[in-house]
Amino acid sequence: MANVVIFGVGRIAELASVYLTHDSPHEVVAFTVDRDYIDSESLHGLPVVAFEDVEPEYPPDETAMFIPLSFKRMNHTRAEKYREAKDRGYELVSYVSSHATTFPGFACGDNCFILEDNTIQPYVEIGNNVVMWSGNHIGHHTEIGDHVMVTSHVVISGGCTVEPYCFFGVNSTIRDETVIGRETLVGAGAVIMSDTEPFSVYKHDGTDPAGFRSDEVRSISHKSGG
Repeated sequence: MANVVIFGVGRIAELASVYLTHDSPHEVVAFTVDRDYIDSESLHGLPVVAFEDVEPEYPPDETAMFIPLSFKRMNHTRAEKYREAKDRGYELVSYVSSHATTFPGFACGDNCFILEDNTIQPYVEIGNNVVMWSGNHIGHHTEIGDHVMVTSHVVISGGCTVEPYCFFGVNSTIRDETVIGRETLVGAGAVIMSDTEPFSVYKHDGTDPAGFRSDEVRSISHKSGG
């Protein structure tokens, strides 16, 4: 159990506070953010302190930190704050939902945020500073590197290697034994069938509108002509 300061004052920080409070042994004691982003001295009854001045009030020998930031700049923003907190002596906790499926021997690195309904099969290795939103499947013997973001309903099949700073959009699918190169961006709904080059981008084109209005549809199964 640790007293934890959460980095951030936005929606993800709010969610992190709920998860840590109701589904972990930790106690959230404060929020912190860069001084320029502070617009209130408190959030949900807890103090908000400037990240530049956090040590005197919440010293690293008494307090841990959690940095649940999003995927901005292909996860580099989160990685930078992660490194800065560690350089300042903070232990970074991880959160793995009690409603995620894991197996004996599972371990992840620090500052991971793994939400409910993730299925993580045996022999999966997950690095540091990885965010996995709800409802993903991570196949056996897959290795996920540092600073990766997996959104929701992503399938990463068995035996894959995911290099650092990758991003996986909603409903994307990765074939088994595939290497996802560093900083690959896999868009929502994309299907990856072979290894990717570093810094590559894969997108799935969205569905075009049907050409008639929803209030013209008499049956949900087809457009009636009557």
